[in-house]
Amino acid sequence: MNFKKYVLTVICFLCLAQMAVAVELDSKNRDPKYVSTIVERSKKIVDKLDLKDAAVATNVTNIVANRYFLLNDIYSKRDTTINRAKRASLAKEELSKVQTLAKAETDAALYRVHFAFAADLSLFLNDTQIEAVKDGMTFGVVNVTYVATLEMIPSLKEEEKVQIMAWLKEARELAIDAETANKKHEAFGKYKGRINNYLAKRGYDLVKEREGWYARIKAKEAEQKKYTLII
Repeated sequence: MNFKKYVLTVICFLCLAQMAVAVELDSKNRDPKYVSTIVERSKKIVDKLDLKDAAVATNVTNIVANRYFLLNDIYSKRDTTINRAKRASLAKEELSKVQTLAKAETDAALYRVHFAFAADLSLFLNDTQIEAVKDGMTFGVVNVTYVATLEMIPSLKEEEKVQIMAWLKEARELAIDAETANKKHEAFGKYKGRINNYLAKRGYDLVKEREGWYARIKAKEAEQKKYTLII
């Protein structure tokens, strides 16, 4: 078999494998209103991919929705354990032990399922599309923060840009598994602090850089306003 035939065979195999996969929505024994809300949220994320195959779009939507369901199950189990301990009127020290153990078990559960999400998406999406799904689930904070940082400090070196993006994507992996919007932003907040410390150690005066950035923004807004008045 020559190389061309080999490539075509692999492509055909992957296409057939994809067609054979049907992702079921994990909606059994869940509140229909909750399911509807999660599916709609997931669909909005997937719609931005502009997938041409309706079956693929449905499967990806179900993967995203099922991810939300799974995270909810993990955090609900933690909350149930802690609330049961509180109702049992345990001593403060004992309650603290239960809370610590519940959190550790939650972290372990999240770690066990974390990498399966991207693996499931990879059955239907390429790397760029998977990145887009992750961004959709984390409010696009990676790109917003990265662009803002580059605009604030135009003199950033290439290796500094690479490091900043790497940390933002690392933060996104944590944010994807966070239980609420606030917790997702907290995950990014920790890494933004790390980035600021990194830049400060590299010799950047962040106060002056930020002041200069704000001045450029105001100047640009004034120029746009002036242009609008002239028109």
